[in-house]
Amino acid sequence: MRNESSGGRTPGSRKRPALLWLLLPYVLFLAVLPLVNRVTPTVMGLPFLIFWMLLATLATPLSVWLARRGDLRRGLGEEGS
Repeated sequence: MRNESSGGRTPGSRKRPALLWLLLPYVLFLAVLPLVNRVTPTVMGLPFLIFWMLLATLATPLSVWLARRGDLRRGLGEEGS
């Protein structure tokens, strides 16, 4: 049954644009991998692919934190933790 007061969406389905931050690790690790799979140039003495994987690994907790922060601002997460 459709809930007409919510525009046809089910009561539990809300738009959560902050969850788009969770696509960042996927894009950094998999989608652009064919583009960065090279040894040269070297960055800080590391082959470019290794540097890219290090950068993507460090960006993953940041993207999860940004998604959580967005949910907390909308009142969808736990308070005080």
